Amino acid sequence: MLQLLTFLVKKLSLFSQFKLFKFRWSDCADRQRHTQRAPPPSIRRGDLLEVPRTLFTHCGIYLGDNKVAHMIPDILPVFTNDQKLISSVVSNKRLILGCIYKCATVRVDTLEDFAYGSRILVNRMDKTMKNQALPNEDVAKRAEKLIGTTPYSLLWNNCEHLVTYCRYGSAASRQTEKFCEFLKLIIRDQRSVFVTSLFGFISIILFGMAPSTTLPTILIPFTLWMAG
Repeated sequence: MLQLLTFLVKKLSLFSQFKLFKFRWSDCADRQRHTQRAPPPSIRRGDLLEVPRTLFTHCGIYLGDNKVAHMIPDILPVFTNDQKLISSVVSNKRLILGCIYKCATVRVDTLEDFAYGSRILVNRMDKTMKNQALPNEDVAKRAEKLIGTTPYSLLWNNCEHLVTYCRYGSAASRQTEKFCEFLKLIIRDQRSVFVTSLFGFISIILFGMAPSTTLPTILIPFTLWMAG
């Protein structure tokens, strides 16, 4: 049992070391405006901007004139074409429903609304991406062409995929890659088999023998064992 608890603590600590989600935007009625920070003095049209959040990093492309193009999940475009309504600040409810429905908008917001009081990082990915950055004007024009509704996937088509496509010509997400590596670590660690089996037997004891409890208890540990 001690070994299993050590395993769980280890995995939870790994989980907390990287960022999974793409971002949270508070409801207008509930949020208070954070202290606005001045934009970096070297910011230029076509620069890739990143703003750290609590559990993630949000990304956008600077278009100049204090405007940023970025992707955000949004359910509202499914129901209306009213651009004035759609351009309002995205609330939590709109964002969550957009994630569920897998619908997003590549939209233009002010630099202040995009940063939401966070420290802005400029072109930090230039040091880690394999491809060279495209000319800044080409980057900005690519982002402008993509403005509008778009399919959304938390792992496969998010704000980071958008900005890396615009600036480097190839869509990629380091945060998605970290999440997949985390899953690989869990699958490869054979103690995951015993942990899932334990939880399965507990569910059988609590809820009784039924297909909804017995099948997962057998299939999940077996799949992890074969994949490990």
